[in-house]
Amino acid sequence: MKRLTAGGGFPAIWYTVKKGREAGGVFKLWKAMRTHNACKTCALGMGGQAGGMVNETGHFPEVCKKSLQAMVADMAGRIEPRFFEEYTHEKLRTLSPRELESAGRITTPLYSGPLDDRYRPIEWSDAMDRIGTAFGRTKPDRSFFYFSGRSSNEAGFLLQMVARLWGTNNVNNCSFYCHQASGVGLSSVTGSGTATLDLEDVDECDTLFLIGGNPASNHPRFMRTLMEIKRRGGKVVVINPLKELGLERFKVPSDVRSLLFGTRIADLYLMPTIGGDIALLTGIAKVVLERGGVDEAYVREHTAEFDAYRTVVESADWAIIESASGVDRADIERAAEVYLKSRRTVFAWTMGITHHAHGVENVQAIAALALLRGMVGRPGAGLLPLRGHSNVQGIGSMGVTPTLKKAVFENLQKHFGVTLPTSVGLDTMACIERAAEGGIDVAVCLGGNLFGSNPDAVATSRDLGRVGMLVHLSTTLNTGHCCGLGRENIILPVLARDEEPQRTTQESMFNYVRVSDGGPARHEGPRSEVEVVADLASRIVTDLPGETPIDWDEMRDHGTIRHAIARIIPGYEAIGEVDASSREFTIDGRVFHEPTFATDHGRAIFHPVAIPKTERHEDELVLMTVRSEGQFNTVVYEEEDLYRGQDRRDVVLLHPDDMAARGIEPDQLVEVTSEVDSMQVLARPYDIARGCACMYYPEANRLVPRAVDRSSRTPAFKSIPVLVEAVSPVAAE
Repeated sequence: MKRLTAGGGFPAIWYTVKKGREAGGVFKLWKAMRTHNACKTCALGMGGQAGGMVNETGHFPEVCKKSLQAMVADMAGRIEPRFFEEYTHEKLRTLSPRELESAGRITTPLYSGPLDDRYRPIEWSDAMDRIGTAFGRTKPDRSFFYFSGRSSNEAGFLLQMVARLWGTNNVNNCSFYCHQASGVGLSSVTGSGTATLDLEDVDECDTLFLIGGNPASNHPRFMRTLMEIKRRGGKVVVINPLKELGLERFKVPSDVRSLLFGTRIADLYLMPTIGGDIALLTGIAKVVLERGGVDEAYVREHTAEFDAYRTVVESADWAIIESASGVDRADIERAAEVYLKSRRTVFAWTMGITHHAHGVENVQAIAALALLRGMVGRPGAGLLPLRGHSNVQGIGSMGVTPTLKKAVFENLQKHFGVTLPTSVGLDTMACIERAAEGGIDVAVCLGGNLFGSNPDAVATSRDLGRVGMLVHLSTTLNTGHCCGLGRENIILPVLARDEEPQRTTQESMFNYVRVSDGGPARHEGPRSEVEVVADLASRIVTDLPGETPIDWDEMRDHGTIRHAIARIIPGYEAIGEVDASSREFTIDGRVFHEPTFATDHGRAIFHPVAIPKTERHEDELVLMTVRSEGQFNTVVYEEEDLYRGQDRRDVVLLHPDDMAARGIEPDQLVEVTSEVDSMQVLARPYDIARGCACMYYPEANRLVPRAVDRSSRTPAFKSIPVLVEAVSPVAAE
């Protein structure tokens, strides 16, 4: 497959036309994209009351392939009943994630029992009765509730409350498998687990460090932000073990000059070895200290624990920094020089930072580097985790976590006059581990693909198979519906965001809450998520002490839920006025434009982070899993990866020298083996750091062990020791 010379550009425009035809016409797709609803894909945020394709600063048009792909999937026709007459579970497992997604919309509840080899349609009343019966024959601690970032604040808040009133704190979300390490790390520094800035701050910075991320593929609209930094004379430093085309040169389709001539993105592109980020960041900090670049007054007046941090950095040996990072001292010094010249720096990162056994420490190291020069708690600078799903941050804000914050716990009890459980809840990985022990009788998944997002796919399939009943609230099919089956399985079809009969809200990565108007349903059958959750509550939350203090029929009204959120979730007070004013808002207490932080003493905290010691055999490589330009999270829309020049997904990308050392030719069949499984794929040369390898998520999840960061419990999807060995003596066809 021929590689492009830049990301974006006219191919993105032609793709828009192609998706328009799939949706029944470009104008039809345009109308759908312009409705007053938040974007369905990444948390960068656009849409809402300003209209579709408008961002938080009012810029138009803001659109990307991800948002088009998600919209077209929701505009697809329904899955006909005869589909499940033909497709058994076994046959569904032969379909790729793309083929399952493209099968169409689910419009009727589906059921599969212990003796069934396929799904069969059932009535809504039958489905809900079966679910109620499953809850009725078990205990709360033998259940769990999993939430995706695709859902609304209203549905998320209501379901987590229902779970706790049912009696369990086994409440968790998809963030545990992506940016939980960001939340834990940032909370340990600033007292708040989200970005310290807003979109306007990024528009005012003069330097941006992009660490462990590829927004050209995963947050395409962020590329316009990077283009604008370059236009005003700013600098972009990219830190990524993989050379990404779109981070070198990108053609922003909505900007004529960039579209025609392209925009050079990275001023400096550093390629550390996988897992070498802390060593690299320590080296940059060491140069800042050596050259007197510390903002002494800021550090003295607004931070804590600096002396311990300085001792660790100053004592770090340059030979260890270079060997552990895989980057020469001269290049590290160049990065430090860019930072030292900056007056307003933004540090942005994605899962290349969080998907490690030391993910929280990675985040703490980034934050410490920012604190050194006073780049947190001022306009035009700060810390920015580039989050994935459009409302993953909002789901966390709504209390979807095993342990509620004290204020939320107390407010919820007081507002509804209830007593909440105080038992220790299970995080996402712990729920899978409990299932493996046969300790889960019923699980509810509000959107997402729990199976597809888990490491060690073979074990996960086996573990979920021990769950008594798995309930999914879904719009389309995914691998979890056939590869992660419980003994009983129910899929409840739900409405897409722009089909909701009432308004919903979503929170962006910039702590900005959008209001989505919803719209007409495209098919008969699917129901609002809130309606389904309220129905579930009326069946399982029936034995509260005294008079039941909650009218579940009343809780079907989204406005009622928002008024409860306003009184329970700190910073969300303004959501109670949404129905009267339609006003969107920034959450109070999270964006720091002054150096007074949400810690007990109001100071940001330095964390002394030692360079991790890595041990692996001489013939091992370190594998990271990545998403392609044609996918969003576990949903694969296109088999090819346009920007990396790959025409298929069953490949492993290797440095040419690593291939030569193993006697491997391009397109030769190889076996990639980790401690948990092996896969046969084609080996292809790529510009990647020596000693590293790259494969596609979620297919390569079967190679990922269940090693997790000890603080956040986030799996290490990007630091897997593997062996790569030739299978065929010649290149495969």
